[in-house]
Amino acid sequence: MNRRELLSGAGVLLAGSGAALKTDLAGAATGAESSKLFVTPDRLAPATFDRLPLNWHKERFRALQGRLAQAGYDGIFLTEQWNIIYFTGLFHTNTERPFYAFIPVKGDHPIWFYPALDRDLVRTWWYEDGDTYFDYPWVAGAMPNEGKVVKGPKVDLWRWAFQGLQRRGFADRKLAADREFPPSLQKTVVDELKKPMDSAADHCMYFRMRKTPEELALIRRAYSYFDRMHAFARDLLLSRGTDLTDYEIGAAATQFGVDMIMKDIKHDGTPHTTVGITVDVSCRAGKITGYPHPNQFLYNKVAKGQALQVEGVVRIGGCGGELYRPFMIAPRTGHMEKIWKVNRDCCLMQKDLSRKGTECADVAYPIHEFQVKQGVQKWIYHRPAHGEGMEGHQPPYLALGDHTVLDTGMCFSVEPGLFDPENGIGSNFSDCFVVEPTGPSLGMSRVPYSEEWMWISL
Repeated sequence: MNRRELLSGAGVLLAGSGAALKTDLAGAATGAESSKLFVTPDRLAPATFDRLPLNWHKERFRALQGRLAQAGYDGIFLTEQWNIIYFTGLFHTNTERPFYAFIPVKGDHPIWFYPALDRDLVRTWWYEDGDTYFDYPWVAGAMPNEGKVVKGPKVDLWRWAFQGLQRRGFADRKLAADREFPPSLQKTVVDELKKPMDSAADHCMYFRMRKTPEELALIRRAYSYFDRMHAFARDLLLSRGTDLTDYEIGAAATQFGVDMIMKDIKHDGTPHTTVGITVDVSCRAGKITGYPHPNQFLYNKVAKGQALQVEGVVRIGGCGGELYRPFMIAPRTGHMEKIWKVNRDCCLMQKDLSRKGTECADVAYPIHEFQVKQGVQKWIYHRPAHGEGMEGHQPPYLALGDHTVLDTGMCFSVEPGLFDPENGIGSNFSDCFVVEPTGPSLGMSRVPYSEEWMWISL
């Protein structure tokens, strides 16, 4: 499809540039035309819920307790934001203010250690027990919110939290943390709890790497919106093309997506609703596509004969991921087409090779080997993919040095990209591929990997 065909098929009347262009960008595209090219649905239906329910987080809490009990631990001290969110369900903002949650192996609720800033969020969620401090840095006894204004030396909030565990009977017990503590912090642990804390980071990541059916359904819901945003961006590109900058395409697609998503999600401003929502779509046009991580601001005019990439991240309730599609705008050179084709073929290789029981390195190796055989090694800049989780990048990695064995529910980006900064041409698909119980991985997006979608004329 070219620009003229889209306009005649959709009956779109183009407005002028300048102020008129900015007021009616959304009117230039709906995504209806491009969505006709979506690949057919598969077995996975999108979730009808907006976030993972508290009962799901409680089940994950119990699963972690069981795994820790088998390892001989009495509890785990969670310090990492995404571990706290995953095992308790409390979405919160990570700042310099310490925020911890302790999970006892024998018990049915977390113990919270949190700043007064977050007191309403903590106490209206899953709260039975906890200690609060006013703010960082904190002076003992200072709680202006309770009318207690005190000056003095600041409190070591690590020690304060460990003292809270001591008061609850966890001294001399075998405890773990969700990361490895440095010697100086271990000394504080031993001072207050008599024994050091081991790192149980691998136990936490074991669960977070393996997405449950509920997570996968919510990821699919996020991608169902993301697909329509890509269709909108493609329609807009075909209808307005060289009238626009890449910034305008990305901004319009993001606004389109936010409006669409928020029509479907209950939002009344109360805590614990509309959590974990990310809608961030951008576009890069021309020379900037030749860099995997550009540091240039995106404000480039769309032009004929250039590479262009629509990209971004969408999440609902923390679940979702990346979706990129690289366009090659006519007139295309043979070099542009080769970079795109090799990149696309490597994505399809990743889909087929990513099977349960296969090592990550055994997916990465043949992809890189294929790239080299195609003579594009000069434009290889990175591994084929990273694991995908609530935080974005997470283990494992489809990389030559990662020998993790793939398991059901592991999610990966799709990025065997190729970048030619000298000629200002880049091609990098991304998506979310999920390892299945049998057979090749499952793709979350319905946006095709086809020339028809991405080889366009303006």
